[in-house]
Amino acid sequence: MSLLQLVETLRASPGFAHKRDIAPVVSALALAGQPDTAVPVGDDCAAIPDGDGHLLFAIEGFVNGFVAAEPWFAGWCGVMVNISDIAAMGGRPVAVVDALWSDGAAEAKPILEGLRAAAEAYGVPIVGGHSNTRCDRPQLAVSIIGRAGPLLTSFDARPGDRLMMAVDLRGRYHEPNPFFDAATSAPPERLRGDLALLPGLAEDGLCRAAKDISMAGAIGTALMLLECSGTGGTIDVTAVPRPPGVLLDRWLLSFPSFGFLLSVPPEHTEAVAARFAARGLACAAIGTVEAGTQVALTDGDERMPLWNFADSPLIGCGPKEA
Repeated sequence: MSLLQLVETLRASPGFAHKRDIAPVVSALALAGQPDTAVPVGDDCAAIPDGDGHLLFAIEGFVNGFVAAEPWFAGWCGVMVNISDIAAMGGRPVAVVDALWSDGAAEAKPILEGLRAAAEAYGVPIVGGHSNTRCDRPQLAVSIIGRAGPLLTSFDARPGDRLMMAVDLRGRYHEPNPFFDAATSAPPERLRGDLALLPGLAEDGLCRAAKDISMAGAIGTALMLLECSGTGGTIDVTAVPRPPGVLLDRWLLSFPSFGFLLSVPPEHTEAVAARFAARGLACAAIGTVEAGTQVALTDGDERMPLWNFADSPLIGCGPKEA
């Protein structure tokens, strides 16, 4: 696949389309630029000043088809992705609640078992929620609270930073889906220790901004981070850590169970990479944060424009929109 074909594939992907759906919601609710929030809307969590730190609050809802096709894994993901959101902000999780609909108790059972398994593995309690087992289909949403001291946000990347990707490659795909699972078979102590790296980076001042890799994949998540920070950048697709044998276009649109993008001052890149490497996690600098509104991809031989926020916002949460 040429670099041009890769750009066109990314732009046309469902993951990118879902992220573009955020902009009209932000506009309709007049959320951009609210002056009374610690972190502007568009980040992984709401951050509410609380004492000497911040209360973190987030929610994830799941596509009905996914919940119906993989109910146990959907329940697991309900906990996992929320915990990743907390970690991406430099926080530690406190508790989750869920909202579950199903057509009978039997349909709800595997979803609940997945929720419970993940809560036990990650050591985060489920403390309540809402249930309705008299619905015509399974549906799931999960919310979480956490706490953080110093924050990692999507709004603090600066020109000159290195864009780094940290990811657990010790997994497998849930075929034919883009979900790369390195969590459900991992030891609980490893899961918890890996996630603790993120608040450690925040507390030690090694990382400026972060975002967990979502359904838009590594490149789509990078776009969201750069848009929120009011910057552009260049991403070298050949530098992206990926599992052996996985095609680049598939990997760049994959949703890994542990995957983060970090904006790191150049003087800290070695220290950051070493922390992930010490836990068997891949971490590499994959690009640079640059002034301006344009984001480009390179493969070392050519450079191809991917997005220009001045022409087309992605999620509508950048400084210009605010």
